Order: sequence, then C-alpha cells, then structure tokens
Amino acid sequence: MSRSYRIKRLEELVREFLVLIGEDPEREGLKETPGRVARLWLEDLAYGYDKDPEDLLKTFSNEDNNEENIQKISDAIVISGIPVRSMCEHHLLPILGQASIAYIPSDRVLGFSKFARIVDVFSRRLQIQERLTNQIADFIYENLRARGVIVLIRGIHLCALHRGVKEPLITLSRAVRGVFVENDSLRREVMNFMIRELYSREIIPFEI
Repeated sequence: MSRSYRIKRLEELVREFLVLIGEDPEREGLKETPGRVARLWLEDLAYGYDKDPEDLLKTFSNEDNNEENIQKISDAIVISGIPVRSMCEHHLLPILGQASIAYIPSDRVLGFSKFARIVDVFSRRLQIQERLTNQIADFIYENLRARGVIVLIRGIHLCALHRGVKEPLITLSRAVRGVFVENDSLRREVMNFMIRELYSREIIPFEI
C-alpha cells in the first residue's frame, strides 16, 4: 500500500472514530485532527513496521571497541539509559521507560548508538513489554552471534493511569540468553549492576 493511501484511510477511520465517541470532526478544534493523527501513527508511533533492524548491523572488530558510552562488567558490555517509547497493543496507549542491554561479544561488536536504534525500531510497533524485551534480546543474540545477552526494560504503562488501579505502576521485564543462562554468578553480577543503573535514573528522563 502506498503511503498516501494509508494516510487517507487512517484519516477516514479517525474521523469515524471521533463521530462514534460523540464528537463532531467538523468543529474548529478537530478539523485537522484526522490528518495529524494519521501522520503521527505512520511517521512516529508505528514507524517500526517500515524499518528493518538488520539495516543497523554495521559491526566492527572487538579489538577496535573504544566507545565512551559503554561500561564493562566482567566480560560483558553494558549499555544503559536507552529510551523506550512504545504503544500498548491492548489499549493503544503509551509505554514509556528505559532499557538496559548487556552482551558478551564474540568477534564483533556494535556501536552504542545502534543499540538505541534497535530498541527504537522494535518499540515503534504495537507491543507488550515482555515481548518487546524478548524481541530485542533475540535480535542481538542471533544477529551479533553474542555469547550472552541480557535485556532489562523498566516501564510505565499509561493505561494503568487511566483505568483500573489508576496508579503509575512500574514494570520490570527481563530476557536472558546464552552464557548468562548457564552462569549464575555472572548473571547475578551483571544484572545487579544493570538494575542499579536503571533505578538510579528517572523513569522518564526525556521529553514525552
């Protein structure tokens, strides 16, 4: 489907949605809303469907790894404070938070910024936090042929603020792969560090 067709159809659906909830899409404040919403979803909230994370896999030799924004614990490289901006597939409301990634490379490593982009591509789709965490871990583990991977995501689900208990409940999800599954002491050491890093930061340290 062409982009123009998708925008046009989304505009029509948003206009119908406004009518069904009791609004008038022709009133002054809502006339441009269907177009804005259509572009927002295609260009921002759900652009991950149009992106292939494999395009981000420009690696370099482990010996050349001198990135300043990473930390090493034992043999693991840890990248913390990665923004997560996603949409809950159950209520179409935002999931906001942070991701922390630890991996033990084999012969190839990936630049720090690429991890943030990988998280973003998978985040910009309709998600549940647990699946998002596993998708990121599987992608890194399989495509980098990493010896081990841990992904932690700490998130707030805005659906909980608008329904149910109406409290800012914080969810921590994890995915563990490779040697981190087999080596209990290494997993604990790295995860303890990652959790301290996650909880030392504001849950939403960026512009919403």
